[in-house]
Amino acid sequence: MAKTQPRLTELDPVWKRICDEAEAAVAQEPLLGGLMHSSLLHHEGFASALAYRFALKLSSGEMSEQLLREIADAAYAAEPVLGKAARADLMAVYDRDPACHRYIQPILFFKGFQALQAYRVAHHLWMQGRRDMAYFVQMRVSEMFGVDIHPAARLGQGIMIDHAHSIVIGETAVVGDNVSMLHSVTLGGTGKEEEDRHPKIGHGVLIGAGAKVLGNITVGRCSRVAAGSVVLADVPPNSTVAGVPARIVGEAGCAQPSVEMDHRLGRDCGCTET
Repeated sequence: MAKTQPRLTELDPVWKRICDEAEAAVAQEPLLGGLMHSSLLHHEGFASALAYRFALKLSSGEMSEQLLREIADAAYAAEPVLGKAARADLMAVYDRDPACHRYIQPILFFKGFQALQAYRVAHHLWMQGRRDMAYFVQMRVSEMFGVDIHPAARLGQGIMIDHAHSIVIGETAVVGDNVSMLHSVTLGGTGKEEEDRHPKIGHGVLIGAGAKVLGNITVGRCSRVAAGSVVLADVPPNSTVAGVPARIVGEAGCAQPSVEMDHRLGRDCGCTET
């Protein structure tokens, strides 16, 4: 007797929880049945669902949904790390955003998460030498989500972009793992130079709303950039900077500012040092 192949939901607890939440959402709000089935329940796995959302949101008269779906499916198949990064981003949002109560919310409703996953496909295209297609994806992400991330920028995993409106990340920017940033953050340049000209953000950094980090500078790991600050010089690790121009105003206050998400100055973040 031939063995029955297990369903992916039996092997993948994250995907199973997503499907369970989608089914519960349909039971509670039947009018969302079409959305839940087409976006989640119809798919065999997480990567397929992400590719579908990518194509659905970015398609236009210039590029059909079918073509974009093929591009995204190929990217996820060729580079499994895209799916791994998406899972880390999903968990980052769920853990850090008090408005996120279910795994399905970022996938369906949060433009920061969706824009970040689209950037990851664009970066894959860029690294494959498909520069014009990567630029097309960047353009559509900017038009649809108000998030402008250059496809050559290098972003780590476990990133949360909360609210995400008016985010700008330049071509030579580097963002480490487990970084959190709020709306209207700019990681930009300071002039017309064409070489390495954008910030390098270390692991675990928290960047407040409206902060501008400009030039080829480094923000050390586990630091905090206060809302509205303009950072023009290197920031040491485990520091808090604030002001225009930004200056060091104290230590970071806790081991992982990006996880604690405490933007208040002059106090401990409330977590235990490890």
